[in-house]
Amino acid sequence: CKMNINPIKRINSIIEWTQTKLNKKQFIIFSSILVGLSVGLAAIILKTFVHYIFIAATFKELGNFKYLFLVLPIIGIFLTVLVVKKLLHGKLDKGLSHIHYSISKKSSIVPKDQIYAQILTSSLTVGFGGSAGLEAPIVITGAAIGSNYSKTYHLNYKERTLLLACGIAAGIGATFNAPIAGVLFALEVLIIDISISAFTPLIISAATGALISKIILQDDILLSFQSQSFNYNNVPFYILLGLLAGIISVYHSRAFTKIENIFSKSPNKIYLNAAIGGLAIAALLFVFPTLFGEGYQSIKSLALQQPENLLDNGVFQNYKSNGWFVLIFVGVLIFVKAIATALTLGSGGNGGNFAPSLFVGSYLGFFLSRCLNMLNLTNLPESNFTMVGMAGILSGLYHAPLTAIFLIAEITGGYTLMIPLMIVSSISYAISKYFEAFSMDTKILGQSGKIFTDDRDHNILTTIRTSNLIETDFQKISPNDTLGNLVEIISKSTRNIFPVTDTENKLLGIIILDNIRDIMFKNEMYDKVTAKELMTNPPTTISPTQTMETVMKKFDETGAWNLPVIDNGQYVGFISKSSVFTSYRTKLKATTIS
Repeated sequence: CKMNINPIKRINSIIEWTQTKLNKKQFIIFSSILVGLSVGLAAIILKTFVHYIFIAATFKELGNFKYLFLVLPIIGIFLTVLVVKKLLHGKLDKGLSHIHYSISKKSSIVPKDQIYAQILTSSLTVGFGGSAGLEAPIVITGAAIGSNYSKTYHLNYKERTLLLACGIAAGIGATFNAPIAGVLFALEVLIIDISISAFTPLIISAATGALISKIILQDDILLSFQSQSFNYNNVPFYILLGLLAGIISVYHSRAFTKIENIFSKSPNKIYLNAAIGGLAIAALLFVFPTLFGEGYQSIKSLALQQPENLLDNGVFQNYKSNGWFVLIFVGVLIFVKAIATALTLGSGGNGGNFAPSLFVGSYLGFFLSRCLNMLNLTNLPESNFTMVGMAGILSGLYHAPLTAIFLIAEITGGYTLMIPLMIVSSISYAISKYFEAFSMDTKILGQSGKIFTDDRDHNILTTIRTSNLIETDFQKISPNDTLGNLVEIISKSTRNIFPVTDTENKLLGIIILDNIRDIMFKNEMYDKVTAKELMTNPPTTISPTQTMETVMKKFDETGAWNLPVIDNGQYVGFISKSSVFTSYRTKLKATTIS
């Protein structure tokens, strides 16, 4: 045990010594390298394990055991459920929405157990054939590494958020050997406000993750292609691909959510859910063996224009020579993948939708181009459409067109497809955004107002608690107080608005100084007029439980600068628009990483 602890202590002491010798910015850059290296190694371990499980499960010389791969996903999901229940106490965060929530509500603190929990559970699920991706678990692992590193060395919220983003960028960079896409993913999907000077640690971390991945991972594990030249005559067909990608993105998101919700209705029946999901996936694999695991091998088959390989080890392998049958097979899989992924994750497995989005996109691009070519309507480069289709679905599902564009550009080894990538990604994003306000992974929390969106004002307002801005130093007035009493109170107050309350502290109305200015100096009226006669109804009231976005909407609708707060019928105080603006500016400064 000492042999395991001493090296860790030694590394920790070196980092602490380094922290004393460097200034803040230098230490952050140094830390971004360490985070990138750690996340890169985690991604390598996970990708390698899953790759070799896939190779073993689909080994063509298995003879009578060639359908063994049908059983593996059932085993993988059950093992995942056992790990979550026994080792993780029934708690496992799935999807990227929890990272959004950690940034906006938990000071960018990600639980330490997410470092190993994501790797262990996703490797069991996807490694044994669950139809999901590893990118979301790798991203969460990267975020956890960056966050907990920051906690260990006592970094503040801004620095912690930056290193959390570094971990995410390194995860994507290492997974695809695509550092630019890693940086863009951290910025675009997490919607973090970062100044130009803070880009350096992000770039270094993503480059470190990509470099270690390039050195260690074999080429057949990484997703890489060679594109053909771009022909501008094909632009109309790329526009068509973008339209279809947007529609399919919406379908995938909604189909996935519906199926996953069916399982969420019985959260206590974890083993029954695992059995149902595992058996359903096995049935799908019997017909569509290409749904096994991440599906990157089948994407490569399509890019190499060898779609007949998708029928290997399946019930339809005797139809490999029938071109139209193969094409229909590819077309059906575009719609089936969402079901397979939802069954995998809903029944207890762990993974994400990043790889499935690339899977569906490649199938869509290939299907469209091969169909048009077989009909002799045109002569399209099928490999190019296969690759550009991936960007279309990724952009539509994650609402991340820049990430999609540069990811495919990087894994194709050049920028020859930049124009079609831009066309397809932007059109798909626009259509998906029109029908789905939130990206797929953020939909549930987004609809409840708990996470950041691409609306910057909304982002900041969600972090401001209404109850924290209530001001209680307003002088209350009785409805029977005379104008003379009121003038005396006004002379001692710094406020220009006065709540009128009864003996039970219920708000009856408000008196605004400007409204009584014309009579407040008429001594003869002091004993004749009461507060009850001078008060007016407030334009509206606020509840302390309402969101700040709702509060601001009330300010805008009424034109008021102060509104009373009522809690269960009782007067509490006022909220002023100026205090909201002050809090907004403070939050804006605090959440912009520089």
